Amino acid sequence: MTPTQPAARVEILRDTYYGVTVEDPYRWMEDWKGEELQTWLKAQATYTKEYFETLPQREALLKRITELSGADPLLYSLHAAGGRYFYLRRDSNDNLAKLVVRTELDGQEKVLFDPNTLKDEVHSAIDWYTPSRDGKLVAYGISPGGSEDSTLHILEVDSGKILDLAISRTWFGGVSWLEDSRSFVYQRFPDRPADAPPTERFNDACMYLHQLGNDPEKDQAVFGRGVNAGVEIAHEDFPFLILPQNSNWMIGLIMHGDLREITIYAAPRPVLSDPTTCTWTKIVDIEDAVTGYAVHDDTIYLRTHKDAPRYKVIATSLKNPDLTRATEVVPKSEAVIEDIRVAGDYLLTQDLVGGIGRMRRVKLSGGDIEPVPLPFDGTIIEWTNEADSPEVLLEMAAWTVSPRIYRFHVNERTLKDTGWLLPSPIDTSALETHEVQVPAKDGTLVPLSIIHKKGLKLDGNNPTLLTGYGSYGITITPSFRPTMFAWYERGGVYAVAHIRGGGEYGKEWHQAGQMLNKHNTIDDIIACAEYLIAQKYTRPERLAGEGTSGGGIPSGGALVKRPDLWAVMVMRVAVTNTLRFEFTENGPPNIQEFGSVTTGLNDPRVVVWQATKMAARLQAAPTSGKPVLLRVEFQAGHGTGSTRQQFDEELADKLAFLLQQMGVGTSFRKC
Repeated sequence: MTPTQPAARVEILRDTYYGVTVEDPYRWMEDWKGEELQTWLKAQATYTKEYFETLPQREALLKRITELSGADPLLYSLHAAGGRYFYLRRDSNDNLAKLVVRTELDGQEKVLFDPNTLKDEVHSAIDWYTPSRDGKLVAYGISPGGSEDSTLHILEVDSGKILDLAISRTWFGGVSWLEDSRSFVYQRFPDRPADAPPTERFNDACMYLHQLGNDPEKDQAVFGRGVNAGVEIAHEDFPFLILPQNSNWMIGLIMHGDLREITIYAAPRPVLSDPTTCTWTKIVDIEDAVTGYAVHDDTIYLRTHKDAPRYKVIATSLKNPDLTRATEVVPKSEAVIEDIRVAGDYLLTQDLVGGIGRMRRVKLSGGDIEPVPLPFDGTIIEWTNEADSPEVLLEMAAWTVSPRIYRFHVNERTLKDTGWLLPSPIDTSALETHEVQVPAKDGTLVPLSIIHKKGLKLDGNNPTLLTGYGSYGITITPSFRPTMFAWYERGGVYAVAHIRGGGEYGKEWHQAGQMLNKHNTIDDIIACAEYLIAQKYTRPERLAGEGTSGGGIPSGGALVKRPDLWAVMVMRVAVTNTLRFEFTENGPPNIQEFGSVTTGLNDPRVVVWQATKMAARLQAAPTSGKPVLLRVEFQAGHGTGSTRQQFDEELADKLAFLLQQMGVGTSFRKC
């Protein structure tokens, strides 16, 4: 029997914003824990699940995607401490990543904590972890159902024993260990009553000092609003206290919501024992345009876009900071400086040039800036080293190159594969990639990456998935996505639009798609869609768009502005209502990105009703005859902490739906 899609109740509410009256027929959904919405959500989820299960290619797709997702181990979140190497690893038989350690580069792996062994009704995942300076202890946070609401635990590396300690409300961890490796500072949020306004959930975070064996409820606040004389911290700010191993200074870092520019204070390390009276010196504030830093002894290196839209690196003294007399260490250039790090006798920069990851080094004592040869053109996913160590672990990948982890000796300028990750057994030789420039509505050239099987006919008949993000200055760089081979094998084209609002060309590119310029993100993805059609990659009947999280703005905007371009629009945990987003839990921090215009069920970043209201409105006003489906994960959030099975099933549902709506048959050939 064909299931019936449940309709949502309509109740018109009117609000006035700056003299403009706005009608909202689904405001009642903002009570997202209410019984009425929960009932409607479950009915929607049941309908959508039954719909997907009838799709002719779903079963075969899921089988193939499961094979592909288990073909290569996933290894990420690298740390080095006490001569040991830590990371998270998910193998083919794992649903979730586990925490492992190597006692040396060529040593054997040891599993420290495996959340797959937990027998709780709802899965719990590792959100973050930080090893102690001597590498003998690890602080880690776990949360249930993808909620990211972490509880802090400690384990002993040698014995594998988990200590009797659980500190709740440690969302972002923020752990920094002291020299004794028995004490650490950490960030914690207040315990709020159930009826507290949702916009206060992430207010008034504070850093606390904990010594193992003490009661965490009696831990001393050491950095936060109202704790430190002369330090300005707003309710909505996120304070962090960092204790660099290679310096006698401590860094008080303040993040202002999702604003990239940070405020930095510094104080002598010994005064941590009396945080209320110690003197903090402000190093930089928002107007100094600093977005990253590195410390060595009494010097702080600052990554700034002030008078340098693609960033430069300057240095000043922590003892006597003076930005007007700062030393320019790495001048501005065509390269976008994405990160900086001290290693051995050098400062390293992680750069982006034309979408390709690059690296440079310059001696701390001064001298020429030298490029570092890398093994292939791709993305530097992450890097790490112990404080001042000349050995850096570097993880790289590309569209058709599976991740590798290299050991880079900065003083010797040598790079060697660690062998921790073998080349993928998936044959990538059948694929080809293209990097093109697409003129946007205003003439701006927008980079577009296109991936597909070799020998693709440009006849306008290829099923194509176009995705874009364009927020927070985040760069979408080449990445290896093995599960997408299930799409390529069916003749699919995958295209990534590097639209304005991202960080591909530095700060100016970000600002060109921010706040009042947000319309550019929508126009850019439309231009990329038109290019794919004009170049005969596809046609509207076989073109799908996709946006995730903040990418819901360009994807949703393109759907409304140009519905004729799309066969399908996929919106994943998407921001769809910026007018009301400000009044959600994660709304206030995002004012810095989207301005102020006064779905996974557990999503702490984009509340579930953003998706439900969008779906309800589209379902109530159909004009195309196409299905409007709301897919709900009841044990997931924004994606962090989701299981491998959840990811695989979601992708199978999506691709099967795309192929059905595009009228694509079942014939395919494995790569």
